Amino acid sequence: MPHVLTRSLDRSATVFLIVVAACGVLIPLSNLLLPAGSLFQVPTYLVSLFGKYVCYAILALAIDLIWGYCGILSLGHGAFFALGGYAMGMYLMRQIGSRGVYGNSILPDFMVFLNYPKLPWYWHGFDMFWFAALMVIVVPGLLAFCFGWLAFRSRVTGVYLSIITQAMTYALLLAFFRNDFGFGGNNGLTDFKDILGFNIQADGTRAALFALSCLALIVGFLICRAVVTSKLGKVLIAIRDAESRTRFLGYRVESYKLFVFTLSACMAGVAGALYVPQVGIINPGEFAPGNSIEAVIWVAVGGRGTLIGAALGAVVVNYAKTYFTSGPLAPYWLFMLGAMFILVTLLLPKGIIGTFNAWWEPWKARRLTANAVSAAREDGVSEPNMAE
Repeated sequence: MPHVLTRSLDRSATVFLIVVAACGVLIPLSNLLLPAGSLFQVPTYLVSLFGKYVCYAILALAIDLIWGYCGILSLGHGAFFALGGYAMGMYLMRQIGSRGVYGNSILPDFMVFLNYPKLPWYWHGFDMFWFAALMVIVVPGLLAFCFGWLAFRSRVTGVYLSIITQAMTYALLLAFFRNDFGFGGNNGLTDFKDILGFNIQADGTRAALFALSCLALIVGFLICRAVVTSKLGKVLIAIRDAESRTRFLGYRVESYKLFVFTLSACMAGVAGALYVPQVGIINPGEFAPGNSIEAVIWVAVGGRGTLIGAALGAVVVNYAKTYFTSGPLAPYWLFMLGAMFILVTLLLPKGIIGTFNAWWEPWKARRLTANAVSAAREDGVSEPNMAE
């Protein structure tokens, strides 16, 4: 396994991992060790904000894995993100215990308010962290597996698959809005106190969650790189470019698509689980189809089929969202986001990283050729043999 991961890394991937690892170490240390007001001290609110960006980057990686390398455009990946968040939110709600408004050690406050006679069966086990962590992966993965098995077996592709994924997340949105569904209705889950016994509002906990998010981004990136640079990745690209021809060659296209779709959903669930304790709330609004569409825009802006570009696009777009929605331009943010997507599609169809690679590779090739010609002239050879 280490050999596979090492082989899958090139220079740009290595630089990306070093930058993420450095941020995961330096930002928490700056927050905890430097005095408040210091030039290099990162405030706690920025640590949480940056942690949210990292979680979005993991979600963007998950989408790029299926869209950029397999051609599956999912407009419902926000559902898997939200399901992972709800699984973690249920654990955090069970940790409140008798410290809630109504002082009930078993039932969360919203259940007491709605006169629930007892804890619903699907809430059992979420008082244990290992069970909640398992559900963060199992629930989104199981939904993706069932959905993908039905859709890919029926050979639903293209815009039809995108519409179905959007319908799936909208159906979950309506279901989670219901008070009798057992997940807090419109208000969702909030007022968290502890995670693994640590105060969720403490600076140290915030810093640890940010570092853990960076670690999850590194692991997710390594998994994606291992997939796309392997023989499996070559088959996925073949499916993206010529699905019918790949099926004709004897590959079970449905199995490959189902595997990568389920893996992507599990990654999205992990991103949602890390997102919730840093934001402090999870509600049905996370299922909104607009959130899934916005995540696709992150990938398009950064560069579809590059992985690094997907993560970069998530950070850039969400930083712009934070900046522009806090001033007089707030009412126009959605128009700006749409304009950004249109401009990138027209002027940078390969995204930021894809366009940079398209410029960098020919320049590097010309530079290598010039160096070879210069070396050949010094050796007295008129036309160097590039094959050598």
